[in-house]
Amino acid sequence: MADIYTRAERSALMAKVRGRGNLTTEQALAKLLRTQGWSGWRRQQVVRGRTAGGERFQVRPDFVFSVRRLVVFVDGCFWHGCPRHGTRPQGHAAFWRAKFRRNRARDRRDTLRLRRAGWRVLRLWEHELKPKARAALLAKLRRVFAWAQKSPTKRSG
Repeated sequence: MADIYTRAERSALMAKVRGRGNLTTEQALAKLLRTQGWSGWRRQQVVRGRTAGGERFQVRPDFVFSVRRLVVFVDGCFWHGCPRHGTRPQGHAAFWRAKFRRNRARDRRDTLRLRRAGWRVLRLWEHELKPKARAALLAKLRRVFAWAQKSPTKRSG
């Protein structure tokens, strides 16, 4: 299908897209965490550390559970190349292949750095937040929270 915008218009639109998180997916997870009574998390908090070689790094996960030393990333199916739902634009195919490859390499690098710094890392796909997948996601979160700490922080009452 042909693009309805000129190259210059498309470029201007894409330049406005900022990587400050996908609000709809992050808000969906935040709502789920609240309804389950799970607390102790912050959104978009910077996590700093050092690699074994002494190189400093900083990563901005979508959710940080500082006490549990757990970070959660909600990866968008398009931007992170979901094997089930990721689509590949046909225009500028070489650009998009390289872009997705860089995104996945950054994801692997950030995950490795965080784990080496003593953090537990959970990566969720955008499609895992869909209502049909809710039960499986809750089970996954319960397992991860039990793993990150003997019992999840659950508010009573």
